[in-house]
Amino acid sequence: MAISLSELLKATQRTSLARRMDALRLIRRALGLIGTQTPQAQPPVGPAPVLKEKMQVEEVAVQPRLALQARPVSFTEHDFQFADACYAYRLYLPGPVDTDTLLPAPSPLVVLLHGCQQDAADFAQGTAMNELAEQKKCIVLYPEQLSKANSMRCWNWFETAHQERHAGEPGMIAALTRQVIQSHNADPARVYIAGLSAGGAMAAVVAGLYPELFAALGVHSGIPTGAASDVASALSAMRRGARRPALAEEKEGVMPTIVFHGSADKTVHPDNGDQIADAALAALGASGLALKKIQRTEESAASTGSSRSALRTLYRAADGKSYVEHWSVGSGPHAWSGGNTAGTFTDPQGPDASQAMLEFFLQHHK
Repeated sequence: MAISLSELLKATQRTSLARRMDALRLIRRALGLIGTQTPQAQPPVGPAPVLKEKMQVEEVAVQPRLALQARPVSFTEHDFQFADACYAYRLYLPGPVDTDTLLPAPSPLVVLLHGCQQDAADFAQGTAMNELAEQKKCIVLYPEQLSKANSMRCWNWFETAHQERHAGEPGMIAALTRQVIQSHNADPARVYIAGLSAGGAMAAVVAGLYPELFAALGVHSGIPTGAASDVASALSAMRRGARRPALAEEKEGVMPTIVFHGSADKTVHPDNGDQIADAALAALGASGLALKKIQRTEESAASTGSSRSALRTLYRAADGKSYVEHWSVGSGPHAWSGGNTAGTFTDPQGPDASQAMLEFFLQHHK
């Protein structure tokens, strides 16, 4: 049965909802028959009505997309395989972020390396970084040293096997950091690393080896990169300070750096803090960045009845960002300044190093 073009057009003019479906069936049959005939040139007759009907059917079928569920707060323990070893680590994920969009905004990531005789859980308690990270919606990663790698659980920053890119403990820390970035929606432009004592020394090593991965460095009571190559030279640097010129060539990339060191530290000589700050300043100066030196005294907000002040030396650029900060904590011991006594090696009387570091970090991005 053939259907003429006039009948086809009449079918599209039926307005009754019950008859529109009949018309649609007629149109489809007509197009099927017309499609089997030899094509002939026809004058344009406007948009094909069948396209309008098909569009209406598709619009009815579309379902609204649902936003992703908000991420819950968590502080969990995990394992990470690197080379022939299995490392434990803890990970803090902040609470709900922006749920107005389909995907939560990427979060900054802070990598914290504990000191000797500590582990990840202890360091998290002592620094109280998770509480601050919740306010700023940051992820915090706490890698943990193996007791079989060092009986005191110190990071082996002083061994040459752990001072090379893609190898040893720096390779593990960098690989774990990249895994967390990929698995937990961390912002690769806002990744920071810090540590205490041996952890601070290792943080400096890792930041120097992977300047493309980290946007800023924090070192608390640590030792500058390259100050030691064995146990004997490590002990010498710890007792007397690293006696090395702060040359810009020593760092592969420009790294904003914040340093905390107690002036009464009997474990790691305070001169090491000066060396770390000077090396960062030299590298930034060699890059052509003009910095203005500012000094001020910062008082602790400790609620213990006694407090310590710190001489804070900042080097600030024209954009208002501080690129190097050195906090010399007056009479401060070898401990995390402003830390919580629930953790080991903490000094609750000092200015809050966790808050100062996080504020410094979040100024910077890749």
